[in-house]
Amino acid sequence: MSVFYRAVLYFLIAWPTAVQSQAFEKITIKAARSTDPRSSRIQVLPNGDLIANAVPVIELLSYAYGVPTNPSPRLNSLPGWTVGDSYDIEAKAPASAIAASSQDSEAQFRLQQMIRRLLADRFSLVMLVEHERMPAYALTVSASGPKLQKSAVPTKDCIFDTASEGCHHFVIGFGHPLDANAISMDDLAHYIENWTDLPVVNHTNLRGLFTVHTEGWLPMRLPPPPPNGNGTVNFESLPTIFTVLGKLGLELHRQEEILPVYTVKRIERPSFN
Repeated sequence: MSVFYRAVLYFLIAWPTAVQSQAFEKITIKAARSTDPRSSRIQVLPNGDLIANAVPVIELLSYAYGVPTNPSPRLNSLPGWTVGDSYDIEAKAPASAIAASSQDSEAQFRLQQMIRRLLADRFSLVMLVEHERMPAYALTVSASGPKLQKSAVPTKDCIFDTASEGCHHFVIGFGHPLDANAISMDDLAHYIENWTDLPVVNHTNLRGLFTVHTEGWLPMRLPPPPPNGNGTVNFESLPTIFTVLGKLGLELHRQEEILPVYTVKRIERPSFN
């Protein structure tokens, strides 16, 4: 018997039916010009236009559905090409996509729905979502209060960009340090879930964008090593994520949560244009 409690709500989605998302007005998809992972970037302009270079589909799924890019029990039946194949994508947003007065969380939500629509329209994505009760980590503020620095990046100028100086993005480094110029607490929970042994849910109630620069930490789990067998790295000298978060006035508490679990029922390689 599964250790998860399955809620009775099950439904097939290509994108959420409760909130019909806007579609991009024009989408161009091509095979990636570069195969160098360092050239990979997803950028959203202030008007909502999407520019993605050398990006695998798992990156789009991760952003649109709030799941880790690393293998996760919250995303199932994903074919290998969604991780191995990369694409260059340009998508033109309608004029009303991101209002100038939109709050950061509202802009992010709108963009996520538009990318879900893109995945449905151009990658034929059909997703099964099941809400399951499972153990998770709640990200909370410690009793001594947060020790976070507000970001200097204005919210109106910060939508999403995976460049090293970008918004809502962490710079990759040894042990996956929490190194970012403008991230929300939702971004933090989403990022560390790639290497924790349980899902992470933001319960801090902290709003706004923050700058964080910490040391790396000992992953609780790792993705599978590459086929050449050269992926072994010794992380034993690093502190735990509990120690690193504690220096920011944050904590992780294990508890039960009802979370969406996604199963890919259909996804196809796109036609190029």
